[in-house]
Amino acid sequence: MHQKIIPIILFCTALLACNSGDEESQKAVQSPDMEYAKYSPNAGDKIISRAEYADKLYGFWLGQCIANWTGLVTEMDKIGNIGEIKTGDFYTREDWGKPDQASIWANGEPSTISKTIDFVFRDENEIWGADDDTDLEYMYQYLLLSNKTSMLTGEQIREGWLKHMKHEEENFLWVANQRALDKMLEGVVPPATSDPEITKDKTYDNYYEMIDAQLTTEIFGLFSPARPDIALKIAEMPIRTTARENAQWISEFYVILYSLASEVDESLSRKEQIFWMAEQASKHLPENAYAAKMYDFVKGLYAQGLTWEQARDAVYVRYQVEQQDGYTITSKNLPCNGCFVGGINFAASLVSLFYGEGDLKETIKIGALCGWDSDNPTATWGGLLGFMYGKSGVEEAFGRTFSDKFNIHRTRVNFPNEGLDYFANMAENGLFVVDRVVQEQMQGGVDLKKNVWYIPQK
Repeated sequence: MHQKIIPIILFCTALLACNSGDEESQKAVQSPDMEYAKYSPNAGDKIISRAEYADKLYGFWLGQCIANWTGLVTEMDKIGNIGEIKTGDFYTREDWGKPDQASIWANGEPSTISKTIDFVFRDENEIWGADDDTDLEYMYQYLLLSNKTSMLTGEQIREGWLKHMKHEEENFLWVANQRALDKMLEGVVPPATSDPEITKDKTYDNYYEMIDAQLTTEIFGLFSPARPDIALKIAEMPIRTTARENAQWISEFYVILYSLASEVDESLSRKEQIFWMAEQASKHLPENAYAAKMYDFVKGLYAQGLTWEQARDAVYVRYQVEQQDGYTITSKNLPCNGCFVGGINFAASLVSLFYGEGDLKETIKIGALCGWDSDNPTATWGGLLGFMYGKSGVEEAFGRTFSDKFNIHRTRVNFPNEGLDYFANMAENGLFVVDRVVQEQMQGGVDLKKNVWYIPQK
């Protein structure tokens, strides 16, 4: 099993472009668990630098952690009261920097993470803690490496879940993820863990509609740069572990976006890049699905020139109050009116995506203030934009540096080095996953001398 832990201060290879002229230090890293095949490039192959990609993967982990922890401050503070909107039902831009209000489960107390609604950082002498928006992606990367595969089976996923998750609370699992684990403990193997006939109970007959897969599988898009078709293939089993229908399609939308981040025209503005990527990914949503109608509705609100607050309020009225476009969750009388459902959180995520216009800080701010399960959209977009910005771009956006350390054992168990890892090492391991995907799934090539991937186009 290959999962080395390297302090970042010792990590000086071509990956992160250390300013050393020493030839040895500039050699491309390679996985000791993979045999690299010879490859003859074709004229149409897309060429991607592994060194630049590693910097982007570092940016992904860093951006996702910043956004995740910022969003956690307001998680479930505002979920709507199913009726006419009144002042205070939702946050607005004016609430940024003001005291945090209690979430639906906090007994009137503000967040323990931050008393004010603001960005949450970890200084260089601190450690980022894992959360459910980052830990399963970390686990899936680990499982791909340890199983020496480019595509996980249902049994490999079950074995990984059972090994790396606590089987009782507090295990940082919610709704569909917890139900899937319960079923795995009974011997059920994915994708049956999202089968409503197997998972339904007195509270939910629709675990498969919950948000869970949306926050655990985006990274598969990064494992398949510029090839969304392959990204969907390798993400299918992880997504189907908990999701079907609209929740599955929404998760696939995110996976496609992440893959397209390596295909987008970099001469475009960041806003133009985001809108192009979103439009391409939206084509995957089935025309009659409520997810597709949510996409068109939110994009239309943006085009009309409404403020993001007006757009968010319109989303609440259309989908939670009026139950339009086939989104009938309110009628099911679920706990917190289905505040964990993939649909309403997808609509909210689109508000922050469109109105954030590719600006990392603005996107996180809007996502944190938008409502519902606010740490999920922020983490998704923080990871995507963090990848697009790269490590230095994220630091420049915030005008500071951050901790590079990550504790997976805050939420998961049984990883090396007592759960302590480093973003540079996590990025390097991500390269090794992509190496195998490029070679096995794309029939492309890895040139270790030039430190590039040759990616055949579909």
